[in-house]
Amino acid sequence: MEVDYLIIGSGLAGISFAETCLLHHKKIMVVNDTSQNSTTIAGGLYNPIVLKRFTKIWEAENQLAITIPFYKNLETKLGTTFLYEIPLFRKLNNIEEQNNWFTASDKPNLSNYLSSELNTLNNEAIVSNYKFGKVNETGFLDTKKLKENYTNYLVVENCYLEETLDYSKLVIKDDQIEYKDIRAKQIVFAEGFGLHNNPYFNNLPLDGTKGELLIIKSENLNLNEIINSSIWILPLGNHLYKVGATYDWEDKTNQKTEKAKTELLTHLKEVISCDFEVIDHLAGVRPTVKDRRPLLGKHHLHNHLYILNGLGTRGVLFAPYLSDKLYQYIENGIPLDNEISIERCYKKLFR
Repeated sequence: MEVDYLIIGSGLAGISFAETCLLHHKKIMVVNDTSQNSTTIAGGLYNPIVLKRFTKIWEAENQLAITIPFYKNLETKLGTTFLYEIPLFRKLNNIEEQNNWFTASDKPNLSNYLSSELNTLNNEAIVSNYKFGKVNETGFLDTKKLKENYTNYLVVENCYLEETLDYSKLVIKDDQIEYKDIRAKQIVFAEGFGLHNNPYFNNLPLDGTKGELLIIKSENLNLNEIINSSIWILPLGNHLYKVGATYDWEDKTNQKTEKAKTELLTHLKEVISCDFEVIDHLAGVRPTVKDRRPLLGKHHLHNHLYILNGLGTRGVLFAPYLSDKLYQYIENGIPLDNEISIERCYKKLFR
């Protein structure tokens, strides 16, 4: 079998790059196993603002301009819904935070995203002594539903192989990559935290941050917005809510912990006053990088080996945007920004 791209991994990064290739009429084969679950259990939130500091994320306008239409087109293609554009309200905990909000919302580069008027939520179940700031251009992606539907699509199209990649069977030639009976012009590794098993790119500084979430059910919360405080609360429908998330930089396993559950419940009870029950507890490792920038680019020795990784906590916005960047780099030679290129890492490794 001959393809243009062999893509390793089908999380948000792999899905986005696969679809980007198909949009450009390229032949692909996706190889994936179940070792990485960060996409499946992710909160799926997207938000153009760093709410701890009231600053805009890198390339926010360009990410939104590419990402939202990308997911909407994918919904049409797959005949289902997984993108939900709903407002996010940041809980303001004191007068100083309220003043900081006003200052931020008045800045030209933030005024489109931060409402200049503070809000009182008419919800008796929400506990707050102060008002809320509304963030525009926010919502969430049902990442699990996207992954399941897109995988089914790839299977029907005969371009999906469910197995753990055997790196020893990769044959790298001057003009192509061979893997078993597959011959590909390029290979793109989008393995998430699984990158540590990759002998070609495991020298890159992918760290990994474990996150744990809860699914709760509450008949009395009646929340239709995303609430952001010390934790976030995301309405899923049918009285179900996702609550997250913890950050653990030491534990690199997918094991759920009572410590994280207790932390989430403690913060949740500071935000809501109604009864609820815990329906599920989820854990996974986010593919993060210490400098908080993604990892894109070409292997320093092999011309046909590429990487798309390190999307971290902003994978929903990052994935389609960065997939387009990497595709344009490979196909058209358009240079990658220094902030995202692995050349910044290679300069330190090989200086």
